[in-house]
Amino acid sequence: MLTAREWLLLSRLPGLGAVGLAELVARSPAWPAGWLAVMPPEAATALRLWLEHPDKSPLRGTLDADEAWLAAAPGRHLLHPHHPDWPALLAQIPDPPPVLWAWGDLTALAPPRLAMVGTRKPTREGLNNAAGFARALASRGWGVVSGMALGIDGAAQHAALEAGGRSVAVLGGGVDVIYPARHRALHERLREPGGLLLSEHPPGTKPHPAYFPRRNRIVTGLARGVLVVEAAERSGSLVSARLAGDQGREVFAVPGSIHNPQARGCLKLIRDGGVLVRDVDDILAELPAWNAPQEMPPAPRETGDEASPSCGDDPLLAWLSDTPTPVDALVGLTGLKVADCQRRLLTLELEGLAAPAVGGWVRLPGPGGAW
Repeated sequence: MLTAREWLLLSRLPGLGAVGLAELVARSPAWPAGWLAVMPPEAATALRLWLEHPDKSPLRGTLDADEAWLAAAPGRHLLHPHHPDWPALLAQIPDPPPVLWAWGDLTALAPPRLAMVGTRKPTREGLNNAAGFARALASRGWGVVSGMALGIDGAAQHAALEAGGRSVAVLGGGVDVIYPARHRALHERLREPGGLLLSEHPPGTKPHPAYFPRRNRIVTGLARGVLVVEAAERSGSLVSARLAGDQGREVFAVPGSIHNPQARGCLKLIRDGGVLVRDVDDILAELPAWNAPQEMPPAPRETGDEASPSCGDDPLLAWLSDTPTPVDALVGLTGLKVADCQRRLLTLELEGLAAPAVGGWVRLPGPGGAW
């Protein structure tokens, strides 16, 4: 298992980038020989120099600066697939980010989460709908994920936080770069309890047009579904909706007047199969895995690291049904660590009580796994 410093090193290797690193991560090479064998030449040369003569490596100054930034203020983190707060839902998308820079409250990543997106030039009705849905989601324990853009994004995130809920902003630049500048106050609020700023780009990275489409896959990848509140027919929000569909997420849209240009994108989504929503109950009706009581079954007693309960008594079964439930949802519902949850799911699969499916895990019918 790679350390946080090794993940930081990998994220900074030249000639690799986020896409290249993600492709290597998917191959699960052994450290460090396996990585060196599959890396592009430029990255392999830099890694070899670091491993053999770290004081002579040009990466020394960069890594020292990165670690200094992480240590300079509370709430700064480098998340990676081995980090305990890494969102398990990201493992379900085709091109997950290799690392995520985080600034704020990591409890904002607790499931369940819904993405909310929309136009940067909303109508008054659109702004009211964004705020209303965000407040309603917060009251039901859902976190709001968006991109901190002007318009619908910012209105939804602000309302969720003001309602005492959770919100995660995925940025198209470094987490310390305020963009757009008009959202300085929101950027500051997202660094306080309940809020979190995320980016796959290192601190100090200036926003670039090429970064935002890539950013959107993380916004939708972090969530169970995406709600498009108001969008024109050629809106970037429809790109997010398409990404969500490709990732197996639910797509929701708020209808609007046929005479409103900013509603045509939502009407198109509904025509093409998106779920028309009038209120938050319409959303939750399509995500039944989350309509469970808040009380959690008691955790099993363990006598050692290798101990595990019998499958028939495993608390995971209480949260599984014929509707797929993601691993990060099960982690949030049971209080188990990700590794423990995955180990127990494997045990349940071997016993014929549960099985993986698109979108998560399901409980199998039968004497032991009957619902």
